Amino acid sequence: MTNANNHICLMQKIADRSARVGIIGLGYVGLPLARAFSDRGFRVLGFDVDPLKIERLSRGESYIGHISPETIAAMTAAGFDTTADFSRLNEPDAILICVPTPLSESRDPDLTYVIKSTEAVAAAIRPGTLVVLESTTYPGTTREIVLPILERSGLKPGTDFFLAFSPEREDPGNPQFATPSIPKVVGALDRAALEAAEALYGAIVTLVVPVSSPEVAEACKILENTYRAVNIALVNELKILYEKMGIDVWEVIEAAKTKPFGFQAFHPGPGLGGHCIPIDPFYLTWAARKHGLSTRFIELAGEINTSMPRYVVGKIADALNDRGSPVKGCKILLLGMAYKKDVDDPRESPGYELMDLLQSKGAIVSYNDPHIPRLPVARRHPQIRGSSVPISANDLALYDCVVIVVDHSAYDWAFIVEHSRLVVDTRNAAGKISYGKDKIIKA
Repeated sequence: MTNANNHICLMQKIADRSARVGIIGLGYVGLPLARAFSDRGFRVLGFDVDPLKIERLSRGESYIGHISPETIAAMTAAGFDTTADFSRLNEPDAILICVPTPLSESRDPDLTYVIKSTEAVAAAIRPGTLVVLESTTYPGTTREIVLPILERSGLKPGTDFFLAFSPEREDPGNPQFATPSIPKVVGALDRAALEAAEALYGAIVTLVVPVSSPEVAEACKILENTYRAVNIALVNELKILYEKMGIDVWEVIEAAKTKPFGFQAFHPGPGLGGHCIPIDPFYLTWAARKHGLSTRFIELAGEINTSMPRYVVGKIADALNDRGSPVKGCKILLLGMAYKKDVDDPRESPGYELMDLLQSKGAIVSYNDPHIPRLPVARRHPQIRGSSVPISANDLALYDCVVIVVDHSAYDWAFIVEHSRLVVDTRNAAGKISYGKDKIIKA
């Protein structure tokens, strides 16, 4: 096949749904993406380094709350296959890389998973393949890191293979938006790659937004998450200030929300969680240092947001002290270990930090989370272990303090307040409870 025909053939395969889609990383981004392609008639081959994920999917099980076993069964019936054998990367016509991009201990980008995945692609790629990086990263990664590795295959970009970047935009737990209904931004190295990526994603989403380069698409994702991180830091800072002034920040936010223009509500909490907002802005901070610049807003927002668990622990200590109890030896229950409401994902959850801080002060800490029966090992808190404990009336009465970390819909706040001795509320979950106001402390 000639080089020109590589593009024509790929576009035809996408158009008639005969293109096979390979997805590297079957987590909270990759698996929903696989479902979207499978639902639209594409055969999907999923890759993951975790053999337990592959085993569970092969048994028809799901490890993500909002994807049911029935969905996995339907995907399998439609041709969905999974493997840990990366030599099979020569089978797909399009390869989407959806792997984690964590920070190192020094808050520098850790692209280990991206690099290893790209090396595996380079070892197996065949002519006519589209490669798209979806992992959130700093502007320049696709061109400066991924491209040179793929070129080791001896194939040429734009003719032999096609390279693009399209940032993931998953929002687990949000019933209003799923992969097909979220616009997809795409930036590519060249016109041929952009056309292929537009056609591929256009087959599964309602709107594709092409941009002029991979760098623009990479910067777009960083902007989206930095915007949220900075605004959450703002309300976290105002929470502390307004408390000193005797003002309830939650009431202020509800009032401000009535303005129909120029304001978007963000809410304070016990700290940031999830794989995006606590991490992604620091990719831009690192990139700025390479250019001799500083990102003062981002760094200040990071300082404020990472300080919130300590602020909450201080509020817990003060509340216990006011009742004549030191933190040391107290029994404390954390409600919610997910990083946000109604999800089963605890990545970067502030719950881990709260548990660590309280245990270091000598508290006996347990947790309950209806979505997380057992705590997975956290990257920054590998020593934190445990299983979700029950919260009957008798159980709640055993704790010196109950801390609302996540406002899951499954919780009955009136019941929890009624049967608890002391409630520290970081989410205003108990804000409308009329009974037991004297034992609710907002934090």
